[in-house]
Amino acid sequence: MTESKTYYFDSNATTSVAPAVLQAMLPYLTEKWGNPSSPYRLGKKLVEPIERARESVAALIGADSAEIVFTSCGTESINTAITSCLYTQPTNRHVVTTAVEHSATKNCCAALEQRGYDVTYLPVNRDGSLDLKGFEQSLRPDTAVVSIMWANNETGVLFPVAKIAAICRQRGILLHTDAVQVPGKLKLDVNELGVDLLSLSAHKLHGPKGVGLLYVRKGTPFQPLIVGGHQEEGHRGGTENVPYIVAFGRAAELAGAVTVDAQRKLAALRDKLEAEIFARIPSTARNGAKEPRLPNTTSIAFAGVEAEALLMMLDQLNICASSGSACTTGSVAPSHVLTAMGLSPAEARSTIRFSLDYETSDEDVAYLMSHLPRVVAELRTAGSPRTAVRVLQPKLVAHAV
Repeated sequence: MTESKTYYFDSNATTSVAPAVLQAMLPYLTEKWGNPSSPYRLGKKLVEPIERARESVAALIGADSAEIVFTSCGTESINTAITSCLYTQPTNRHVVTTAVEHSATKNCCAALEQRGYDVTYLPVNRDGSLDLKGFEQSLRPDTAVVSIMWANNETGVLFPVAKIAAICRQRGILLHTDAVQVPGKLKLDVNELGVDLLSLSAHKLHGPKGVGLLYVRKGTPFQPLIVGGHQEEGHRGGTENVPYIVAFGRAAELAGAVTVDAQRKLAALRDKLEAEIFARIPSTARNGAKEPRLPNTTSIAFAGVEAEALLMMLDQLNICASSGSACTTGSVAPSHVLTAMGLSPAEARSTIRFSLDYETSDEDVAYLMSHLPRVVAELRTAGSPRTAVRVLQPKLVAHAV
C-alpha cells in the first residue's frame, strides 16, 4: 500500500533531512566509525571532517571556526551560553530575557531563579514587539547576561538584536541570542549582529536532530556546561558525534546558498496562504506583527475553534501544523508566548501556527485551503473539541481517502 503524501506546514518544529546531508553523513555511520580522539589512523582521519564542518557552519554565520562549539542541540547551546555567562561573573547574578522565549531559555531561567539568581522577564506589546526603552531600563550593574531570541518560533516576529547588542556593548553586558529559526531565512552575520554568543540547531535547516552549535565570540569568558575530556578545545566534553557534525556542516552549506529571491518567494507564498485564510474563513486574525518577521511563519487565531481539535482533523487529512502550545492528553495549556502578547487563554487555544519551507509548493497551499475552511466551519458548528472529534472524524477520513 502506497503511503499518502504528507502536507507539511510545521517547519519551525523540524525539517526533513536533505538528501545531500544524508549522503554526507552516511560514510561516518559505516566505514568511518572511529573515535576522533584515538591515536590511530581510523580515529585521526575523522579530525579533518569535523574541522571542515566547523568551517562550514562558521561561514554560515560569518564567524571564525575557532568560535564554534558543537553541542547536542539548540537547548544545550542556550543553557551553556546563559550558565557560562553567570559562572564566569560570580558577583553578577542578574539575567534579562523576555516573556516569549523558547522553553529552552524560559525554563533555564526558571531553574536559575530556584538557585537564587534574579531574572527579569521583559514584556512584549500586543504585536509581539519589544520596547527598547523598557529593555534598557531593565539593565542593572549586576546584569551578567541578556538572552533574547532573534526570531520567535511561534509568531515569526523579529526582535532588534543588533540594537540590543549595541546597548549591551555600551554597558559591558554579554548578549546571547537564540537564532535557531533564522538560518536560510534571513541574512546571518554575527559581526553585523554584534552578539557575544549565539545558538543554532541543525534540524531546523535540513540537518539531523541531535546536533547544535554555540558561537562564542573571541575574548568572551567561557565555562563549559558539560565537563569531561578535551574535546571541542575543552569547551564541551564528550566524544564528538562525527556523522551528525559532518551533516550539520553540509546543511549549513545548503542554508548559506539560499538566495534573497528564494526568501522573497517563500514570504510571498506565506502571504498568499494568509490572504486566503482571511478571505475565506471569517473571524480569523494574525498573531504578531506583519513585519518584521520570518518569511515562512504565520500564527492564526480561529475564533471559536479549539486548536487541539483542528490539528487532529488536519492530521486525518495528512496535513501537519502546530498549535505552538504544550499539548497533553486531555488538556491544552495556552501558549505562554501568546498570553504574554495579551491574548486571552481562549484566543491562545484557538491558534494554529503554519510554518512553511522552501519545499512547500503552491499545490501544498491549495490542498490545505481546499479543506481548511470546511473543517473550521464544521468544528465551529460541532462545539466542544471532544464532540467535534467524534462527529467529524469519519467525514474527514472519507475526505482523506
